[in-house]
Amino acid sequence: MKRIIKTFIGTAVIGLFLVACSDILEEQPRSIYEPGFFKTEKGVMGGLTAMYAHLRYIYGQAYYYNSCQTGTDEATWAQSADANFKDCDLSGVGSLTASSSRSDVLWGTAFANINTASGVIENAEAVGTISNALIAEARFFRAFDYFLLVQTFGGVPLDLGSGELKFNTNPVRTSVRNTVPEVYTKAIFPDLLTAISDLPATGRVTGGATKTVARLILAKAYLTYGWWLENPNSIPTYPESARTDPDGHNAAWYFQKAYDVATAAINDPGPFGLMATFYDVNLAQNDRNKEILLYADHTQASEYYNGGSLTYGSGGAPDNFAGWMVQWNYTELRSATKIDWSANTSSVQREAEQHLGRPWTRMAPPIGVFTTTFADKTNDSRYDGTFTTVYRANWPKGGGTYTSITSVYNANNMEVFPGGAILTFLDDEPGTPIVYPSGAGHSNVGAGELPGRSDFVISPSGISRIAYPANWKIGTYRTDNGTGLGQPNAGSTRPYNIAKFSELYLIAAEAAVKGATTQAGQTAYDLINVIRARAGKWRWDNNGNVAKVADHSTDMTAATPATITIDYILAERSREFFGEGYRWFDLVRTQKWATIAGTYQICGPTKGDHTAVTVTRNIQPYHYLRPIPQGQLDGLEMTADEKAAYQNPGY
Repeated sequence: MKRIIKTFIGTAVIGLFLVACSDILEEQPRSIYEPGFFKTEKGVMGGLTAMYAHLRYIYGQAYYYNSCQTGTDEATWAQSADANFKDCDLSGVGSLTASSSRSDVLWGTAFANINTASGVIENAEAVGTISNALIAEARFFRAFDYFLLVQTFGGVPLDLGSGELKFNTNPVRTSVRNTVPEVYTKAIFPDLLTAISDLPATGRVTGGATKTVARLILAKAYLTYGWWLENPNSIPTYPESARTDPDGHNAAWYFQKAYDVATAAINDPGPFGLMATFYDVNLAQNDRNKEILLYADHTQASEYYNGGSLTYGSGGAPDNFAGWMVQWNYTELRSATKIDWSANTSSVQREAEQHLGRPWTRMAPPIGVFTTTFADKTNDSRYDGTFTTVYRANWPKGGGTYTSITSVYNANNMEVFPGGAILTFLDDEPGTPIVYPSGAGHSNVGAGELPGRSDFVISPSGISRIAYPANWKIGTYRTDNGTGLGQPNAGSTRPYNIAKFSELYLIAAEAAVKGATTQAGQTAYDLINVIRARAGKWRWDNNGNVAKVADHSTDMTAATPATITIDYILAERSREFFGEGYRWFDLVRTQKWATIAGTYQICGPTKGDHTAVTVTRNIQPYHYLRPIPQGQLDGLEMTADEKAAYQNPGY
């Protein structure tokens, strides 16, 4: 495993800022870890710091983000997409191969961290000054990475060259994959159970591993393994293995364990809990709130602790640049400075603001997201708290000659002032048909007009690969913009949220639907309604940019079906976690990928195209596993037949 082991020995230590002024993981940068370094207290602590830093090479890395979203019902390729995105869509515009799959990001990063974790676990006891709680952090991250790997690739190697779950210091050019049951029962479950026992309720640093986050990952692992054992749609696994558990338990046992662990975390939350409104969970000013159990951290206070430039984006890890991919090029919008449109200006400029940020137009949400997933936009605050649907005039922040422009002419030649809406993605189809241009039109993006409205408009049925509501939740945010546009081209300095307290309710509900015996007041219906009731509470109209105090929680819970199904839970998961990197895992776990995401509707990639077409994806059973990266295979000194046997079938 040449490619992996080189990364192990060369694991970089990156200083990590975990917020709260006194809670900083400080570490002198080192180019490598020598094996002997782990035999010192400083080495063990450096290894622990690196485990938090490694999250930034997975989460916020846009090409890995794409592999978790594109090809699902939440995302398809957008107008400026290259093969990284088209290949994942499985819709005939590309081909997912061992060379093109961007799940390679996970393979290289996770194995490097697993070996670091094993080094900490093995050497910490010999050091003599390392507490069980600190060792438990290493166990948590080793299990966390193995859980990501087994969901993505199937069975993966537990022996990296020195024995199963042993710290390896010697380059190895051969590898043997373990089976899925072995990865779960030998690595994931034991490490997480120990972590839950030894981790504190409150992390030693803000954002650090805790008992609650370990319970969430264990509950999700139990749930996922239960589905794997059940295998309702006969999806193949690899390496080939009987769907039996080495410990003699069946799927029902694991569903029960998932429910029990998730509800234990809900009932004993420590310092964590639900925020009062959905909007507040994802509002940038509230980053690192009590609902977030784990995140890949960044900061605008220091390039050293941010792990990347504060002024430009590298387009690679460890930058957080996932949000760029789902932002369309709103900077092409134009409004007139003369009523006859003989002169125009850029009325919405690129700004380091949560609704805006850097546009790349690589991923687009299909129309069904707006007509089906988020059908209720009146009671359910999650639509307004997920998307940027109104693009507002900000030209004075551009400085220079822009400051002399007091207003612009927009749709219907009506005047718009700074802060006014230039373009709106409508919540629903209007009663009066929208008049769309045949091409770019006055808006320059192909948006239409409605009588009496000064903003250009696009309805849900007109959403295309070139213009669509962006993901507000993961939008950029800076506090150093002053009165200008700030630094919109830099990687986001916000943390990338990985695990949320709210997911415990949905994990427990899913386990209950799968047959787990429930506690009083915590049936699937009850658990879902906790989340839905919160979704009905408003304190701010995000896209209206006005205060809105409303409580539609009764309406939300009244609309919950009496019988909760897996399809309903998946819909709730999409409403709650849309565009956060959960979706491919959710659809693969439940074996609903082909059913739910097999077709989608969207308009084309040219300006003014508002004719929706239905696209069919070719999702085959073998696609439920990603290919082993070609770079890994190339580094193995094994025969061609052995390499072919190492690769997942179909690739």
